[in-house]
Amino acid sequence: MIPEAFEYTAPATLAEAIELLARHGDDAKVLAGGHSLIPMMKLRLASPGLLVDIGRIAELRGIRRQGDAVTIGATTTHAELEESGDLRERFPIMAEAATVIGDPLVRHRGTFGGSLAHADPAGDWPAVALALDATIHATGPNGDRSIPAREFFLDLFTSALEPGELLTAVDLPDTAAGSGMAYEKFAHPASGYAVVGVAAVIGMDADGVCRDCRIGITGAGAKATRADATEMMLLGERLTDERIRQASRQAAAGIDLLSDLVASERYRAHLVAALTERALCTAWERARPLAAKNDWYAD
Repeated sequence: MIPEAFEYTAPATLAEAIELLARHGDDAKVLAGGHSLIPMMKLRLASPGLLVDIGRIAELRGIRRQGDAVTIGATTTHAELEESGDLRERFPIMAEAATVIGDPLVRHRGTFGGSLAHADPAGDWPAVALALDATIHATGPNGDRSIPAREFFLDLFTSALEPGELLTAVDLPDTAAGSGMAYEKFAHPASGYAVVGVAAVIGMDADGVCRDCRIGITGAGAKATRADATEMMLLGERLTDERIRQASRQAAAGIDLLSDLVASERYRAHLVAALTERALCTAWERARPLAAKNDWYAD
């Protein structure tokens, strides 16, 4: 189908973009990579009168080190995240997740911030943002806000962004030196979106005791969520294959599991447990040599 007629503008500054959104209200939509919005417009599920293209705003793009965190601009593409040497060293899960998003066209046009703001229940980045304990920055007519990732995803395609706000950047705080991370995904055979995806970060001391555990799950329910029950079962415990297996069985606790033509509720429950175990085991394996070499958790 052909979308309804619309106007297009490409502001050069963040202030100009915020002013346009405030002036046009619900009639304006933000265009970043466009891989979600344009298909919706073609199907006439969305019919904005004005597209505000933020792709030319330089301050919204790039990966930079700031203190004890790495800041990623909202319009940084999936491919840029995949290819960043700094991210591969500090947050290898970022490159791991970027590699399994869509296809090369999607990865070179789609944006990190756009994916998070869209809050697709099957998106990859929400799970990773949760596992990395990210902080999401937004700017709107009332100024700037910082939103913890676990408070950002509210419901199906619904985030904590307020009307007129733009997601501008995401901060990833440093993880301890004895940390390993991994992303596991069972992809939809046609779209490549996650039927279920699990991001895991494990921090352990030199004695093999779990000192940090964060697990983000996507695709299973209406929003990305943390596997709190599994995390609590592992924190403070010496990790073993059996302990991880038992804890992973609780990963779906509290999630109102989706059921559709691709995967039933029961099958999604199985995927959540299996992929959580797989992600945790890989993260654990990666953490062990790091923890032995440089134990941040030692007294």
